[in-house]
Amino acid sequence: MIKVSDNAKEKAAILMTEDGFNPATDFIRVGVKSGGCSGLEYVLKFDNKKEETDQVFEDNGVKIVVDKKSILYLAGTTLEYSGGLNGKGFVFNNPNASRTCGCGESFSL
Repeated sequence: MIKVSDNAKEKAAILMTEDGFNPATDFIRVGVKSGGCSGLEYVLKFDNKKEETDQVFEDNGVKIVVDKKSILYLAGTTLEYSGGLNGKGFVFNNPNASRTCGCGESFSL
């Protein structure tokens, strides 16, 4: 299960609409790929096409889709949005990560 904070929900709805997606029917696709300075890198994009092996979650009124291999790395993660002085964007609060890089975009287990 992936949770979505209130800030992330609000910002996702705005950005999805700006990108031509419908927050009521489309979803946020999150995943993990090899890369980054810590070994694994987060992936996030808006999408409206579900693959056969995708798992769908809904939290706080937001649909999240995760591919089968990424779900093991992201279980229990909270998607947040930070608009602070140190940068802004979506942030993955992942309890499974044993180490993260300084920018927060990559991690290792």
